[in-house]
Amino acid sequence: MSGEGGPQTGTMTECFDCDNCKESLYGRKYIQMDNGPYCIPCYDAHFANTCDECKELIGHDCRELYYEDRHYHEHCFRCFRCDRSLADEPFTCQDEELLCNDCYCNEFSSKCIACEKTVMPGSRKLEYNGQTWHEHCFICSSCQQPIGSRSFIPDKKDYYCVPCYESKFAPRCTRCKKTLTKGGVTYRDEPWHKECFVCTGCMTPLAGQQFTSQDDNPYCIKCFGNLYAKKCSACTKPITGFGGGKYISFEDRHWHHNCFNCARCDTSLVGKGFIPDNDEILCRDCSNDL
Repeated sequence: MSGEGGPQTGTMTECFDCDNCKESLYGRKYIQMDNGPYCIPCYDAHFANTCDECKELIGHDCRELYYEDRHYHEHCFRCFRCDRSLADEPFTCQDEELLCNDCYCNEFSSKCIACEKTVMPGSRKLEYNGQTWHEHCFICSSCQQPIGSRSFIPDKKDYYCVPCYESKFAPRCTRCKKTLTKGGVTYRDEPWHKECFVCTGCMTPLAGQQFTSQDDNPYCIKCFGNLYAKKCSACTKPITGFGGGKYISFEDRHWHHNCFNCARCDTSLVGKGFIPDNDEILCRDCSNDL
């Protein structure tokens, strides 16, 4: 916008004519232009701008305001909604209509979901899921501190900064008691960090591996076999039953399927009759040869 400026007015005390109407300017006000002096009526008729609002000429003695090639009397430069003067006020043009900041904000600006006040144009704000907050109004529902540009986690109508959410809602590892922020495994309906879910015997990580348990403690196959599994009476190796393995029991002794053979001829006795001979088992033919 601009105020008054440009040509100068003055009085003449000697013979001096208007460049347009040729009337004497003696004792009259005039305006000096580049091509000569003009009396006030001629100046207004030839050089004055037309007010965009009232469509009348803006005389030399009026304060003239302009905006985007449009000219206004000072008293015509007003808000289209509330009619307040915009001469010395910030304003916005919306669809060719001049609006004061208050009217523009009330009609076109979003409202903060927290304080229900207008979010002024140019102010710092946060938008999420179709809602708007002043930056200082978007706070963690737990610690009440502004979240700002930090990551946050929504929970129904509440919003939490990551540390508060983890402290309040995230599951905690059964072993180290720290929060699980991603991944992890579940054992007996309890959460574990992958690096915390290890064999009770050798401390080898069990995530993605076969394992079993004893007294609710997890063990890898090797440790379980060495510590708790039955031992084959033939090869003395653990009988774990993993991988589809089957075994045979007789009295207090146990055998892998492929180890349950005649002690003399090595014939498999699985599904066949056999004769115990002290610590050995024999097929019927070898038993008859004794």
